[in-house]
Amino acid sequence: MESLFYYNDVMAANIGLDFKRALYDAIDWDQKMIAISGARGVGKTTLMLQRQITAIGLGSHSLYVSMDHPYFYNHNLFDLTDEFYKMGGRFLFIDEVHKYGQWSRELKVMYDVFPQLKVVFSASSALDIYRGEADLSRRVFTYSLPGMSFREFLSFKNKWSSTIFSLDDVLEKHRQLTNTMVANQELQVLPLFKEYLKNGYYPFSVNQQKEDYVIRLNQVINTILDTDMAYADGYTPATAIKLKKLLAVLAESVPFQPNVAELARKLGISRDSIYQYLKYLEKALLITSLHAKGKGISLLQKPEKIYLENTNLAYAITTEPDMGNIRETFVLNQLVNSKYEVYYPKEGDFMIEDKVVEVGGRQKKGKQIASIDKGYIAADDILTGAGNKIPLWLFGFLY
Repeated sequence: MESLFYYNDVMAANIGLDFKRALYDAIDWDQKMIAISGARGVGKTTLMLQRQITAIGLGSHSLYVSMDHPYFYNHNLFDLTDEFYKMGGRFLFIDEVHKYGQWSRELKVMYDVFPQLKVVFSASSALDIYRGEADLSRRVFTYSLPGMSFREFLSFKNKWSSTIFSLDDVLEKHRQLTNTMVANQELQVLPLFKEYLKNGYYPFSVNQQKEDYVIRLNQVINTILDTDMAYADGYTPATAIKLKKLLAVLAESVPFQPNVAELARKLGISRDSIYQYLKYLEKALLITSLHAKGKGISLLQKPEKIYLENTNLAYAITTEPDMGNIRETFVLNQLVNSKYEVYYPKEGDFMIEDKVVEVGGRQKKGKQIASIDKGYIAADDILTGAGNKIPLWLFGFLY
């Protein structure tokens, strides 16, 4: 066990404490068992270690472990927890729990057997935490950690600190919200926004050169498809190869209304397999599907449009992504990560409740939404808006 405490100390020594993700304050840390899910690279490890360092402290009473540590080659999680608890351990942070085969069964037993133990564990977004050999649904409080919003990116870069804005505030009070930021001559919002679209979604970008960031992000994509997704039901190495091909095809044309028959022909697989693979990519948080409201979402339902999950992926996979696609991807990503339900409207680009948003450049006139009572334009390359025309970058303050 000494090797795990040493590993904990090494990991904690490399964690910055100046910046914390918005989710940090949203988590009810008093719960007995907490799950943090999210795509690889979004900062789950950092979040847990920040909690341990700042609120609990390093010592025999708290321990951070990663399930890919060599210790677990010949030790199991429950026995470790039993020994740790007998030594006075009360706070256990478990990283990448999906890499441990008996995770659900042993977590359930740990919850029941160790009354004073609090557990926080992270898991791949591809893992269904409530499925497995043991029922954890009544025991675990689950939180999802997305990539950074534009608001968080500005704070991460020490450029600007701001509270989160509601969608209604962004749509109706955008001039008041942007006045202070625009008045600050040192805050170059538009250049920083362009930087964010290319390499600001994943926290590890801060320590990477732009060229290295693209390489690192492609490594992340491969690891997700080769390793993390392997824990999803029915996933095989052959599936990973097909998904990489499908992702490459999608990246060249998203957002688009998918022609399932054409995709099946290009990849040499069945139509039903295409639907299954799209679900895999969505579960891996590599794409986002947009559906029309009222149709329901089933495994074999074709989405109206498919987008890459975030704009950084577009710049990593394709050398010159279409700017119109980038803008729409950004708005959808920020809305979805803010827990808004977004649908494909008959007119405009996105429907949220009874509101419709049309996305475009600074010259966008909004003809597509002229007949809609609550229609709004999200326009790129403008610092301030007027009426129903809102700066595109302001949608990055929703979380």
